[in-house]
Amino acid sequence: MNVGIPTEIKADERRVSLTPAGASALRMHGHRVIVQAGAGLGSGFADTDYRAGGARIIKDAAEVWRRADMILKVKEPQMPEYALMRPGLILFTYLHLAADRRLARELCRRRVTAVGYETIQLEDSSLPLLAPMSEVAGRLAIQAGSWCLQARTGGRGVLLSGASGVRPGKVVVLGGGIAGLNACRVAAGVGAEVTILDINPTRLRYLGDLLGGRVTTVMSNRATLDEEVTNCDLVIGAVLVAGARTPQLISAQMVARMRTGAAIVDLSIDQGGIAETSQPTTHARPTFVRSGVVHYCVTNMPAMVPHTSTYALTNATLTYAIEIADCGILEAGNLNAAIRHGVNTYDGHVTHPAVAAALKMKPHSPWN
Repeated sequence: MNVGIPTEIKADERRVSLTPAGASALRMHGHRVIVQAGAGLGSGFADTDYRAGGARIIKDAAEVWRRADMILKVKEPQMPEYALMRPGLILFTYLHLAADRRLARELCRRRVTAVGYETIQLEDSSLPLLAPMSEVAGRLAIQAGSWCLQARTGGRGVLLSGASGVRPGKVVVLGGGIAGLNACRVAAGVGAEVTILDINPTRLRYLGDLLGGRVTTVMSNRATLDEEVTNCDLVIGAVLVAGARTPQLISAQMVARMRTGAAIVDLSIDQGGIAETSQPTTHARPTFVRSGVVHYCVTNMPAMVPHTSTYALTNATLTYAIEIADCGILEAGNLNAAIRHGVNTYDGHVTHPAVAAALKMKPHSPWN
């Protein structure tokens, strides 16, 4: 199979979907790897590194897309890339289609087989390809939140660690998954007062044990959510429902009752956002202020650290990419239920039930 690695064109996206070592692994399985010139530069990989791994370097993005049987990307296709998609092409990337009806329709119209990293799901319901970027984003969230709380960005001027004789800042984390766990670890590590909310008592018990009492765990319901959010300095939105749109747990009215200069870092923005007031932002213009609250809603947050993120991503995706390349998507899906869960569109139809429900479409699976 011809595997294409185009340069990412989303604003300020410096990650690349495959390391040179990953290219070498695909070559060892008998596949051809085509890399667009300069695709890895933002992550610290030169074209010569890919050539050493057996990849072929091609200057033109359109030629990479044309020659490839499977395209590996980091982020969802951008509008200039829509015309490069064609029937039968396998696209393996982060998609987040529940919040992007236009892209879903385009993938169906062009009959692309789109496999979403975020919906590859194991029998225990874990999401192995979302995990590495969730870990990175969760750790970056406190860094971004600390910046949002500075007076120069419109924040309250609160130092999360506090100071001698001064209370630390209060951080509330919504969602006890990997992103939420890592946000808690960093927030507790800098000395903030940290509370995490989730709807799963077993998960909260686990987090309480894991974090050694440094974090307060609270069952999430309407009353506790309102109390915690309106009385904190920083909210980290880290809720995820696989394939579905993120529930908007924070209403505009709730935001209006938050402390003036408080901040929301919405890690769920790829799936629509956890706050009614959230809107996607970019690294160039990462924040906006609504009702006196600073919002940070960058949709590709791990791109802040592309070298680390690219290695972490390839470590997770490579095995699945090789399996798809070796077997083709239908056989790979037959052999591996995780890959079957990952397929979002096939031959003009939305296939993933949660994605279809979010888009108000009927799912059609090629494995029925």
